[in-house]
Amino acid sequence: MILNHLWGLYAHPLEEWQTIDNRHESLTYSLSHILLIALFPSAMGYYSSVYLGWSIGTGNPVFLTHESALMIGAAMYVALIVGVFALAYLAHWMAVTFGAKPTFTQTIELAAYTATPVFMSALAAFWPELWFVVCVGLVALAYSVYLLYTGVPILMHIPQERGFIYASSVVTCGLILLVIILALTAMLWTNGIISPMFT
Repeated sequence: MILNHLWGLYAHPLEEWQTIDNRHESLTYSLSHILLIALFPSAMGYYSSVYLGWSIGTGNPVFLTHESALMIGAAMYVALIVGVFALAYLAHWMAVTFGAKPTFTQTIELAAYTATPVFMSALAAFWPELWFVVCVGLVALAYSVYLLYTGVPILMHIPQERGFIYASSVVTCGLILLVIILALTAMLWTNGIISPMFT
């Protein structure tokens, strides 16, 4: 079923949002989706940094040690899951203002499925050139925003006009969460708690 949703979100997003809304899977199902999809960036980050090496500009590829990449990958996995939950909580909290009364499971679905393209863009790390990964990431981010704007009126059951403002608020919260995660990462790196070790 998770693979069906993945394909549907890319092939026919509006119909897939209707399917997700009609089924409203359990919280366990939504959690399994998040836990599976969050593996992509974590596993690809580990694999590309240990075995492929990252190329930045014209310099030689940069590699991390196995232990360092594993620790950073695990921290990334936890941060991604916490980020999705935080976004779902904020979406749930803001929904009342816009006349929606979703369950927490509905907002988890919204956060998880809109984050899916960004998480899946980690497959670009099979060719770990920074410019390529950034370009793929930007396209995936744009598609995630599109999914959010199309999914909000369907999942939250609010009119299109209010849905647009609500989705814009969720995007803003998502960007703030991203900045917080990046700031925490920088703090952990500079304090040596989760600092990369190069080979």
